[in-house]
Amino acid sequence: MNTARCAKHAPVNPVMRPLFIALLTVLAAQNLAAEPKLMIGEFSRNRLDGWEHKSFKGETRYRLQTLDGGAALKADSQAAASGLFKEQRIDLEQTPFLNWSWRIANRLTGLNEQSKAGDDYAARIYVVVKGGLAFWQTKALNYVWAGNTAKDSVWPNAFAGDHAMMLALRGQEATLNVWHKEKRNVKADWQQLFGENISAIDAVALMTDTDNNGGQVSAFYGDIWFSKD
Repeated sequence: MNTARCAKHAPVNPVMRPLFIALLTVLAAQNLAAEPKLMIGEFSRNRLDGWEHKSFKGETRYRLQTLDGGAALKADSQAAASGLFKEQRIDLEQTPFLNWSWRIANRLTGLNEQSKAGDDYAARIYVVVKGGLAFWQTKALNYVWAGNTAKDSVWPNAFAGDHAMMLALRGQEATLNVWHKEKRNVKADWQQLFGENISAIDAVALMTDTDNNGGQVSAFYGDIWFSKD
């Protein structure tokens, strides 16, 4: 007799049934509680998989570096503007929240960030929705660490107009050389800033830039990921 087969199909002992049901309930609850976590930037694991470089003027230097006992992405910009981007379609119906941490070593001061001459940021993370063949319809939502604009301010980019909206998450009040954690509902922010109900984005990018004012700044970026809530 195949005892393994019999055991497999044997009914649950009535005495054990309550414990068996309780176990299934706990496992189900754990599965429900586990958030889908879609990693985009795993800098803490010394990885830059899928990230590409884009230069606008000069070269901001990006490199993985140990900080506070862990790895992070460091950016040093001297009168330069180049960034890193990762093309990946993100379903905002499933994972609408963008999560990351960042810190800066010094501020960019004396800038009018709503002008072309002052369109520089110590750190920024942004998401992109492509316009397909109509490239002029490509749009970007920029979460920026502002030097002079008040926190929570919103304005159209000085160069791209309302195709690139800027949202200041950090400003002069933010402490230097300290990690700050961010969590944004991209779907809700896009609806508010562009008046459009989107279901997905096409890319995530980051940039530390000082090309317009000719300044110098250093920043660190922690891991970047999307989550359900």
